[in-house]
Amino acid sequence: MRCMVVSRAGQVLARGSLVIHKSDSGELRLDLQTDGGRLIPGGIIDDDGDMTSASRELFNQFFAVWGMSNLTLTVNIK
Repeated sequence: MRCMVVSRAGQVLARGSLVIHKSDSGELRLDLQTDGGRLIPGGIIDDDGDMTSASRELFNQFFAVWGMSNLTLTVNIK
C-alpha cells in the first residue's frame, strides 16, 4: 500500500509503502518503507490479524524519527 506521512501543518515528511515483514520467529511486523530507503519498524501484528497495537507502535516510531506528534498517515490503495 502506498502511503505518505503528513505533519499537522500539511508538510509531507515521507512517502513510501506499508509492508509486513516476517521475523525469524515467525511473527509479522507492520513497517513503513520510505521511498528514501529508510525502514521504520512498527509493532507485531496480533495472531488474529488485528493491527491496532502494531500501528500504535509504528506511530511511536514516527515520533522518534521526526520528533513530532499528531502526524497523519494517508494510505492510497489502487
